[in-house]
Amino acid sequence: MQQSLKILTYNIHKGFNAGNRHFMLHQMREALVSTDADVMCLQEIQGSHLQNAKKIQGWPTHSQAEFIATAGWPFYAYGKNVVHNQGDHGNAILSKYAFSQWENLNVSPYAWASRSVLHAIIHLPANNTAMHILCIHFGLSGKERQLQIATLCDRIDSHVPPDAVLIVAGDFNDWRGQAQRLFHEHLQLQEVFQVLQANHARSFPAWLPFLAMDRIYYRGLTPLSCERLAFKPWHLLSDHTPLMATFVL
Repeated sequence: MQQSLKILTYNIHKGFNAGNRHFMLHQMREALVSTDADVMCLQEIQGSHLQNAKKIQGWPTHSQAEFIATAGWPFYAYGKNVVHNQGDHGNAILSKYAFSQWENLNVSPYAWASRSVLHAIIHLPANNTAMHILCIHFGLSGKERQLQIATLCDRIDSHVPPDAVLIVAGDFNDWRGQAQRLFHEHLQLQEVFQVLQANHARSFPAWLPFLAMDRIYYRGLTPLSCERLAFKPWHLLSDHTPLMATFVL
């Protein structure tokens, strides 16, 4: 029996709107629930922040990953990117299906630019399938991204079997398309919007997207549809637009 999978990637901007004036995490959670995504890759998700917890009304008592996960995703993993004296933030994977394992990997070539890749293996009921999910948030400089892409390729080569189901999703900050050649030629990964709509989705900034920053790459799956969630209320929430794709095993 074929199983369909709905994958979403979203940079939630630590729960704030684009101008950092309004805390929108509760509205974000409500909007994410409406997508009914099976697996979500979230970036810039706050683990803790001592000052915000004291001064912002509605700040969750637990991490933002757990706060969102309790609305419909029984399983979640959170990996820290940045740790400072007020708290931490990073990437998270939320899933309706159980993890068999997960690991957070430091891919920062420079001490001043902390970045990580969150790699999880999710157990899918259909045909007892293991699916590898890598949630990423790459750096802003071209040289930094080149090194991070190379590290990611090494990770997939060494830890993901060639015939395994694989999703690599997140905020690539890759408006120059550096990742595309290596991902396609070396890893045989395809990007769902490029396959189904001939171009990467423009996802930043949310109020008038013109940069293709976010991606959903896949291997070992058949894509059915993909969608950039640019309609109300998404353009009023984070500074990024979420991307969502449906696949079948």
